[in-house]
Amino acid sequence: MLGVLTGFVVVGVAIVVGYLIGRIDLLGEHARYVLSRLTFFVLSPFLLFVVLSDADVATLFSALLPVSMLTAAIIFAVYALLARFVLRRGLGETVIGALSGGLVNSNNIGIPISLYMLGNAAFSAPVILFQLLIVMPIALAMLDAATTGTRSARRILRQTARNPMLIGSALGVLVALSGIELPTIVLDPLVLVANACVPIMLISFGISLHGQRVLTARGRRTDVLIATALKLVVMPVIALLLAMAFSLPPEQRLVVVVLAALPTAQNVFNYAQRYDIGEIISRDTIFLTTIGCIPVLFLAALLLG
Repeated sequence: MLGVLTGFVVVGVAIVVGYLIGRIDLLGEHARYVLSRLTFFVLSPFLLFVVLSDADVATLFSALLPVSMLTAAIIFAVYALLARFVLRRGLGETVIGALSGGLVNSNNIGIPISLYMLGNAAFSAPVILFQLLIVMPIALAMLDAATTGTRSARRILRQTARNPMLIGSALGVLVALSGIELPTIVLDPLVLVANACVPIMLISFGISLHGQRVLTARGRRTDVLIATALKLVVMPVIALLLAMAFSLPPEQRLVVVVLAALPTAQNVFNYAQRYDIGEIISRDTIFLTTIGCIPVLFLAALLLG
């Protein structure tokens, strides 16, 4: 338990530092944008490559992956049914709401949590690959169909192939599968850049929390609350039940529950902005799940750790 508490303190202090930076406007109005692009295009790919290239292949392709995939699929389906037949939402808002309820922040928050709470940053890597390779292309195709009435498979595949995190992850997996041991003169510079990723991620996230106001727009509060409840309560419970059904050992049950309890991915808001649909749903759900995941993660560690 001391290790878990240490992990929360490490992550929490970095987020608080970022919040204070945002509050006093130390880095200016473009700080969040610049740090976000820095982590997405440079630091995250380096970190994913370093982590995955030295990861145990059995961990990357263990039963953790199908459990996480099935958990997300169930959440997507539950929200979609509620949105379409109870809330009567259109396809675009249904997709954004489903992503808000089931797409986890496996990068900005998942990597630090996996590292400091679970002891291995590679635990979040399979979820990152699943979301980038499978969920994102399907979601973009549906959003294209909902907003333009057309589907450009070539454009979606091109966007997926150009994703820097996917490139870094794929290269890391290839090195791990090949068994190649990178020489120090190659690995050390990569590690140097990768080590900057987690603190900058957390500081950037802390900056983003300053000035947020949620549940102020009427008409979509129910959508936000449903997505938040699915993300913070239902998804970890389903992950635990599936882990038990797959006969995972106790330490792996903790891993899948922690991964399921991560907050909503910030990419969902990027998709909502890009297609100009469901922005309120994604924005408010991201904020509520980010704050609410802290007690959920602590409870998971207390009960399963």
